[in-house]
Amino acid sequence: MRVALIFGGRSPEHAVSIVSASSVGRALDRERYEVLPMAIDRRGRWAAPEVSAAVLGAAAARPDEVPAFEGRDAVDPRLLDGSADIAFPVLHGAFGEDGTIQGMFEMLDLAYVGCGVAASAVCMDKGLTKRLIAAAGLPTARWVEIEAPGWRREPGATLERCQTLRFPVFVKPARLGSSVGISKVRAAAKLVEAIDLAFAHDDHVIVEEGIDGREIEVAVLGNENPRASAPGEVVPGHEFYDFSDKYLDDACTLLAPAPLDGEIADRARELAVRSYETLGCAGMARVDLFLERDRGRFLLNEVNTIPGFTPISMFPRLWDISGLAYPRLLDRLIELGWARHEARTKLETSG
Repeated sequence: MRVALIFGGRSPEHAVSIVSASSVGRALDRERYEVLPMAIDRRGRWAAPEVSAAVLGAAAARPDEVPAFEGRDAVDPRLLDGSADIAFPVLHGAFGEDGTIQGMFEMLDLAYVGCGVAASAVCMDKGLTKRLIAAAGLPTARWVEIEAPGWRREPGATLERCQTLRFPVFVKPARLGSSVGISKVRAAAKLVEAIDLAFAHDDHVIVEEGIDGREIEVAVLGNENPRASAPGEVVPGHEFYDFSDKYLDDACTLLAPAPLDGEIADRARELAVRSYETLGCAGMARVDLFLERDRGRFLLNEVNTIPGFTPISMFPRLWDISGLAYPRLLDRLIELGWARHEARTKLETSG
């Protein structure tokens, strides 16, 4: 099977994507797959095949080690001429994890790994995710959403809404990942600076009430009948789990499995699967939860539809301890993507 492994992209998570793809590329079984590397540069141009192969072959282990490169095409011609049987996008953030490239795959009638267009778009938008989760009666932290026009027009009214939340709060770009543009704000006087920083990355921002809790992550796999891995726990090495903590300085501790009693671990898995199904996910997602220290209640934080696949990433680690080794996990993801495509090709599309 010919697998188009797609990585890089225009998102601020460009370098993280390359590290993830390098790890996936090494783990794919060459007896089963022909890997077609497809790199996208920071401008959104697709690199020539030999450049893509060189970028993937550099095997960077950290985002600050990835090679610079330039693309040349609006899209890799191999996606258009039938060279690939299935696409495996390892594109974190905008223009990859947000439904945009999934829409292109649908237009090309190309099988692909991971969530579909709608679920990818919804899960990428933290505000939409929270609204759907709350409408389904599932627990999440209190939040305020801010759009750029409203912030420019009525900053005072926006700040008043934010101050109804309990401090500290987290100010986040709504449609970004890897903790890019996020600030922890302990006092209202610092809100403007944090909101402006978030708006530098997105025109939609959320301000979320801080939770005194443990950060629990669950990997979910499947289409119609998803199943959850054993939960893991992130113990931040910094004030919160920021970009450096995730990828650069190894200050955080990743506990896999999380030290949770059996009943509590079961509740984490249950909420993860319910959230996955509520948001229409398929293939895979990493569901991030908070476990409140005082009440023992789980809250949904966010859902990542293309989780990290770096050597230290939680998604493959959690499946490994749950009995699904990395190469077999990739096999399963490709199987799920192919099965979803086969099912969709049977749908009636004519008038």
